Amino acid sequence: MLSGHHHISMLTKNGKENHYFYTTILGLRLVKKTVNQDAPSMYHLFYGDAAGAAGTELTFFEMPVAGRTVRGTNAITRIGLLVPSYDSLVYWQKRFEQLGVTHSEITTYAGKDALLFEDHEGLRMVLLNHNNQAIPSAWQAWDGSKIPAEHRILGMGTVEITVRSIERTMSVLQELFQYTVVAEKDNEVLVQSVEGEVFGEILVKELEGPSEKPGRGSVHHLALRVATVEELQEWNAKVKARGYDSSGVVDRFYFQSLYFRDRNGILFEMATDGPGFTADSSIEDLGKNLDLPPFLEGKRADIEALLEPLNEEER
Repeated sequence: MLSGHHHISMLTKNGKENHYFYTTILGLRLVKKTVNQDAPSMYHLFYGDAAGAAGTELTFFEMPVAGRTVRGTNAITRIGLLVPSYDSLVYWQKRFEQLGVTHSEITTYAGKDALLFEDHEGLRMVLLNHNNQAIPSAWQAWDGSKIPAEHRILGMGTVEITVRSIERTMSVLQELFQYTVVAEKDNEVLVQSVEGEVFGEILVKELEGPSEKPGRGSVHHLALRVATVEELQEWNAKVKARGYDSSGVVDRFYFQSLYFRDRNGILFEMATDGPGFTADSSIEDLGKNLDLPPFLEGKRADIEALLEPLNEEER
């Protein structure tokens, strides 16, 4: 069984503006400042809780040439973030009003009290009332956040996927991943990897029309939690047995991964919990320096010369 979301990865045009929004406005911690291992001239930024635990990570590839996203189907279209209570939604609504963040009134989404909002590049997100329920034991609040402790973002909740053929994606989620259907209406299905827990929840919507054209503020892929590399290898065999093209197991240094697309073109990653972001940094120093996996360390000077500082302190 998959134990929930691991991380979700997006595209941003400007790392500095992205860093400001997610640390200063949302109060998340920059837990890893590194580069895209497949294209090391661009940042790969990870935001999350105190240690960047699996299930709390929002990650961004900086692509200065990224154009605007043309919204459509066959895409991951909204990211849910859990907050402790209804009062937290009220706090965030006022904060977004003060800071000029695009947002809705408090509403409902996937059966929960919710506040829809967008980041500065149009990435669609939603804050969800977690009703002070228990969270995964690995999630650790970051005391460096300027957001009051009782209203801080906890981690990832419902992730929305919009597709042209709902059966194709449901085949992956139900038959391969063994997700449980918990609600169904019209052209929407709500599934959970851990029944009763929103940190592994996906809302699948069916929508006809052209596929989304990705750009700044679009979602690249959703990663799902796997405990060990041995389990990951077993999943690799299962993915291939069902006829999907798999990347095979890829060593990302901070975790091991595999990638494949479903028949709608949705890119899924499966990633191990460990070794985690403290593999090359103390928990106190997470996000302060540019960390590189060992195979890129010899190119550090060339890589650093291509990257713009994320804030004035780095100049």
